[in-house]
Amino acid sequence: MTAKNKELSFETAFNQLEEIVDVLESGDLPLEKSLAQFEEGIKLSRICTEKLEKAQKKIELLLKDSKGNFKFEDLDSDDKEEI
Repeated sequence: MTAKNKELSFETAFNQLEEIVDVLESGDLPLEKSLAQFEEGIKLSRICTEKLEKAQKKIELLLKDSKGNFKFEDLDSDDKEEI
């Protein structure tokens, strides 16, 4: 994976991945180009997964209380639910 790909935002990587899926689903590419597109799609998928996992970890960290329990807030109320 190149440094250029690592710098992609989630949205950019996801949009590029969608474009690759559309091209591959069309079935119009020769085998070699299809394989190259598939490989690029896998790289983009990994970037998206990595960024989502990092976001999830940040959210979990922000939602943990001092005892390590998760507290979820409903955005429309002040009630908190402890898990």
